[in-house]
Amino acid sequence: MNLPLISILTPFKNTAHYLDECILSIQSQTYKNWELLIVDDGSSDNSYNKVKQYAKGDSRIKLFKNHGKGIINALKLAYSHVNGEFITRMDSDDVMAELKLETMINLLQIYGKGHVAIGMVAYFSNQGVSDGYYKYEQWLNNLTANGTNYSEIYKECVIPSPCWMTYKSDLENCEAFYPDRYPEDYDLTFRFYKHGLKCIPCEEVLHYWRDYNTRTSRTHEHYAQNYFLDIKLHYFLELDYDSTRSLVIWGAGFKGKTIAKNLTEKKIPFYWICDNPNKIKKEIYGTELKPFQYLEDIENPQSIITVANSKAQEEIKSFLTKQNMKAMLDYFFFC
Repeated sequence: MNLPLISILTPFKNTAHYLDECILSIQSQTYKNWELLIVDDGSSDNSYNKVKQYAKGDSRIKLFKNHGKGIINALKLAYSHVNGEFITRMDSDDVMAELKLETMINLLQIYGKGHVAIGMVAYFSNQGVSDGYYKYEQWLNNLTANGTNYSEIYKECVIPSPCWMTYKSDLENCEAFYPDRYPEDYDLTFRFYKHGLKCIPCEEVLHYWRDYNTRTSRTHEHYAQNYFLDIKLHYFLELDYDSTRSLVIWGAGFKGKTIAKNLTEKKIPFYWICDNPNKIKKEIYGTELKPFQYLEDIENPQSIITVANSKAQEEIKSFLTKQNMKAMLDYFFFC
């Protein structure tokens, strides 16, 4: 029986210290019919030579050098050499669970096209995993267990970049890696959502995500908070904004102000409410801030909520539920 080919796309830059574990975890997969399209994105350490040695001993490993710059160009280069019917990503500093490829391709073959296979993740670190990353892991895995990832897509990236798999034809329909929009993993997740790819529930940890101080998501400008807000607002306005309704921003902290500024520049009208008595009745970007109670005077509102406090979020959710308002239709948490 001929097993379908899985193409694994892996950019790398200065990860020589972790590449052995990464590549060995791929070679140890129970599913053997794969190709690793691995691209050096301008490494200055011994990463390229290390991968070159693996490629010499395993014809499934195909090594390239990025002629452009950055992870998107590296992914485009890898994608241009794809031969597989199924596509997945891998980070060069992480580790695959032994059954990862087998589990994902089996799920896709059961559910068929129009789906994205995902898996639970587990962070690990020599220095210990921070509380923030642990909470993110728990939140992400709770969504993945039920396949309800899109239900909180405006909070944070709900599909980890190195733990998904799709049919190539579905990825192509979602524009693959063509858009030059960072963070590229969050952008791709929004495009999965846009094109209606359904997340397949999974209760297995399939990917071990390494955390360390120089990790790209900790240090690179494209992972700064303002980029996340830009991408959230971009897709909200395209996919979920109802221009026939009154748009309301909740909260006047950094996120609320950033969104308000962007909406003002786009000439999109909105109301702005908060609970800070020092800001209520003041004008910012030409809009007067109102108390939360003002929401009751707004007809048929659609809300962007930027309040970060978890207790306050629960109170807001409870209030909106009593008003018969539904998440991802009437209100959207942006944090």
